[in-house]
Amino acid sequence: MTKKTLLCIVGPTAIGKTALSIAFAKAYNTSIISSDSRQFYKEMTIGTAVPEKEELAAAPHHFIQNRSILDNYSVGDFERDVLQLLPELFEQNDIVIMVGGSALYEKAVTHGLDDLPNVPATVHEQIKLEFEINGISWLQEEVQKIDPEYFETVDIHNSHRLIRALGIFRVSGKKMNELRTGKAQERNFNIVKIGLTAEREELYERINKRVDIMMDRGLEKEARELYNYRNLNALQTVGYKEFFEYFNGSYSIEEAVRLIKRNTRRFAKRQLTWYRKDLSVNWFHYKTRHTEIIQRVSEKLMD
Repeated sequence: MTKKTLLCIVGPTAIGKTALSIAFAKAYNTSIISSDSRQFYKEMTIGTAVPEKEELAAAPHHFIQNRSILDNYSVGDFERDVLQLLPELFEQNDIVIMVGGSALYEKAVTHGLDDLPNVPATVHEQIKLEFEINGISWLQEEVQKIDPEYFETVDIHNSHRLIRALGIFRVSGKKMNELRTGKAQERNFNIVKIGLTAEREELYERINKRVDIMMDRGLEKEARELYNYRNLNALQTVGYKEFFEYFNGSYSIEEAVRLIKRNTRRFAKRQLTWYRKDLSVNWFHYKTRHTEIIQRVSEKLMD
């Protein structure tokens, strides 16, 4: 290999990315960078499916529960921090693993971010006020109306991103996809992407089971402890927002769990829509043995 390699493991939520990343880290005796934008926060453990203590101990991990929900931490901050850390990690190993389901964060590191128009504070605050008055459904409908293609891939429960997309459209008249040049910024390391996939019914069954496990582990209690911070951007997240509405008396706990499962399935569908547009991803069925995936990737790295 003439360059160091960043091996990215991508795919929908609950597909088994964490276990595969640890298998790779053990095989290559290397570190793991998390590109899951919600696992950054130390207050959010159960609802973000942070790796178990045994998993974290199996390999060095970075960007897991290293921040507070009170911190402002953007995708641009993540890109900068990872690119600063990688040279240090590459001194120790030729290969570093990056894993997570936050597609924009993965893209920021592997591809770079496009320069988007600045949205004046007055425009941003006006949209935020409209959102507070009319609710998330209004915001979702506005973005779907002006930019249906972006709406297919964005996390529609992330009000921060929806407000930004609407603000950019109001300022420039352009959709998010029109502003994405698609031109990758040059990186001084190789990038190999591995994707895990499953039949839809199997994936949805895994998601439903994961939510049940989260409930058994105390997701309701964790969400209740975070209720006073419910308006923070970090908590505009499936698994927490539904509980906040339950705490407000909007519906029953059974309905909250049903909505978490439904919204997580929808999120997984959006993740797959995004990743399937990336032709550089090497896809494997999630039941493929880790040893087989590692062997095939190793052969690819030696080409």
